[in-house]
Amino acid sequence: MTSARKICLIEDDEIMGESLVERFGLERLGCDWYRNGIDALAALRQQEYALVISDIRLPDITGDALFRRLLDERVTLPPFIFITGHGDIDTAVSLLKKGAHDYITKPFDLDALIDKIQAIVTPDAELGAGGLGTSPAMRRIEATLARIAGRAASVLITGESGVGKERVAQALHRLTGAATPFIAVNCGALTETLLEAELFGYEKGAFTGAYRTRKGVFEQAHGGTLFLDEIGDMPLAMQIKLLRALQERRIVRVGGETPIDVDIRLVCATHQILQERVASGAFREDLYYRINVVELRIPPLRERTEDILPLARVLLAEIARANGRTPPRLTPAAEHALNAYPWPGNIRELKNALERASLMSDGRLISHDLLFDRPAPNLSGQQDVASSLRDYLNECERDFIVRALGSCHWQIQSCADSLGISRKNLWEKMRKLGIAKEAASE
Repeated sequence: MTSARKICLIEDDEIMGESLVERFGLERLGCDWYRNGIDALAALRQQEYALVISDIRLPDITGDALFRRLLDERVTLPPFIFITGHGDIDTAVSLLKKGAHDYITKPFDLDALIDKIQAIVTPDAELGAGGLGTSPAMRRIEATLARIAGRAASVLITGESGVGKERVAQALHRLTGAATPFIAVNCGALTETLLEAELFGYEKGAFTGAYRTRKGVFEQAHGGTLFLDEIGDMPLAMQIKLLRALQERRIVRVGGETPIDVDIRLVCATHQILQERVASGAFREDLYYRINVVELRIPPLRERTEDILPLARVLLAEIARANGRTPPRLTPAAEHALNAYPWPGNIRELKNALERASLMSDGRLISHDLLFDRPAPNLSGQQDVASSLRDYLNECERDFIVRALGSCHWQIQSCADSLGISRKNLWEKMRKLGIAKEAASE
């Protein structure tokens, strides 16, 4: 079992620990179980985990003391979920402020915990090692990123609006030192005056409203990555100043006189065809060659349909996390609708559709009619009839199991016995159909 789906469990309660380890096994999640904080500390210093689940009350040190010690030692930490009693909620809240991912209170719903875990450890893995996609085009881009990481000082990312150019820039940044700064600025969203101040910073009193000295993005990104989005829209006068800064590797703040050395990795992006902009005189040829040491073209989503569903699941998990909810599932018909639609707005449009559908759904399932604010894509044809039938049968099965669980007071083994199936089989059906006690009671 690789660390990508492996959990570090820190729990001294024998019954709770055994129950969690058993359930993790059913979910195909690896788990190292530590019964005290000292042993867990040693493990977390030496190996990587996808997630840590720790009780706050441990026999030797408290969970919050363990967490603070790791922070003080600057150990790279995975997400932490703390298990707490009602008397320790204030401690749990303070841990959230220090960077913990979440906490759950005893007694807790095991299904809800599993949903939280899956949202953390699963989505990015669906998109491949680099989190960009599984299509051949995105795999080639990931391979190129691995080759140029730490070598190419300047990279140009091109592609239609919304294809995920910043995601690619962030993937390159992670390969070259995720602990260093990643600073992004949209060159097309600012006027020439504001853009100069944003790039190079300004001294106090440099212009009306400059009440204090401020570092620009070049200085903020020192030692890391500066991402200049929509560089094709940059005014010509600013192009000259940018070229000088790149050539000299130093900048001067607006209203200042002292040159400041900067060490950055430059990543630029544009939806424009820069060769045409150069030919028309709208973009400087010398700057074009300076920023285009390596060019990466990101295909539109319609040319890499293999990435649509994995991306959709990742985005649903991100949306759910931001709202403190469990990610809803897509019905088969919804999945087909996503694949059938051409997505002219690419990933940006996909995320917008999923955000809207998440708000309008019941929190469990997203059907195809919730995905679009226009009539849903035509689902006529044999495959679509089959998809609709699968949706109907899944809903029937889900309703039957929920009623059976209710009659057994949500006792899993008792319900499995009444249905004539194994406990594991019932868990798998509940997971597949998105059945959780709190969702069923809504």
